[in-house]
Amino acid sequence: MASAKKKTVRTKETIHAAVEEPVRRGDRNESLTVLRACDVLKAFRNLGEELPLGEVVSRTGLPKTTAFRLLRTLIHGGLLERSSSGIYRNLFGPVTRQPFRIGFAAQGDSEFCRAVTESMETAALREHVNLITVNNRYSAREALRNADLLIKERVDLILEYQTYERVAPVIASKFLEANTPVIAIEIPHPGATYFGANNYKAGLIGGKALGRWAREHWDGKVDRLLLLELPIAGSLLELRVTGLVDGLRSELPGIASVPVIHLNGRGDFEQVLEVLRQYLRRAPAKRTLVGTVNDICALAALRAFEEAGASERVAVVGQNAILDARNELRRPNTRLVGTVAYFPERYGDEVIPLALQILHKKPVPSTVFVKHQLITSRNVDLIYPLDERRDFKSGQIGNLRAASARSR
Repeated sequence: MASAKKKTVRTKETIHAAVEEPVRRGDRNESLTVLRACDVLKAFRNLGEELPLGEVVSRTGLPKTTAFRLLRTLIHGGLLERSSSGIYRNLFGPVTRQPFRIGFAAQGDSEFCRAVTESMETAALREHVNLITVNNRYSAREALRNADLLIKERVDLILEYQTYERVAPVIASKFLEANTPVIAIEIPHPGATYFGANNYKAGLIGGKALGRWAREHWDGKVDRLLLLELPIAGSLLELRVTGLVDGLRSELPGIASVPVIHLNGRGDFEQVLEVLRQYLRRAPAKRTLVGTVNDICALAALRAFEEAGASERVAVVGQNAILDARNELRRPNTRLVGTVAYFPERYGDEVIPLALQILHKKPVPSTVFVKHQLITSRNVDLIYPLDERRDFKSGQIGNLRAASARSR
């Protein structure tokens, strides 16, 4: 009987040992319990940080029962305290740990996106953050694949920059299930902190500028309003167009009676240019105001009207203030009224510190807008004095880069 009882005890010990199988194996002289306790302390990233048991489990990868027992032990040791039911506070200070690993899903390879990526890399280096970058390449399928890849990499936070509003909820659900915080850049994702354009305000700035120009140069007499839109980006970019029209009407009330033409601005410069060529073949050029969702569309509109010999019958406003648009503003007698700046070269300076605030469990706003500014021929050299100048021949827009209009 005693022998049977002893055998039963051994069986329980064997089961207990299996549950306590070490997370990692090291030198035989190391104490696995102490190593696990260190992992628990490292889960607290600053002095006074408070974490629930579930978050400690998530950050350490330890079994719930093991984490709970270690938390109780560290409380008795005076390194932690229970601040409320199920919540633990760090009394020890941060334990040296590896730098945060932040995943960045870049949107594509346009000039704007390259500027965003470079600014992220620079800021991450300055803040001692490991940035793991993938490229969504303007593809919904690629964005979904990259989301799975970054989750597999077990990054601490994800910066998601992708075009398609329709897949945003799917991507967001993946990150939510992985318990990974997200900053959504330009296109909102459910549950994510938003960083990017204030699209309505950006449109409003451009629309007012276009209306003032028409009032000053054409005495407010306009024959057509042409809007180059980007339906694939969804309702957010529609706000940019809505703001543009509202701004235009505030400066030029009579525009409400003017015919409005809507064209799809999807594609690169040559694709948008072809759409505009076809339009001008069908409709003889009259005094036309052109509002666009990005500078690629704006520059394509200028080229199309030039080719049709109708430059004097068009005025255009752009968005993004990319280099080619800034150089167009430097061209004498340009019909580009202005372009609204988003300053992608500054994104990293705001996004990386925002990410660190989230990772340190500090309160952050749910939405952070970039600061927009109208760039015109009068202020372009003041705001961008270091731009490389280009020579422009009469009737040409310059050496356009193969940037994609899908970038915005």
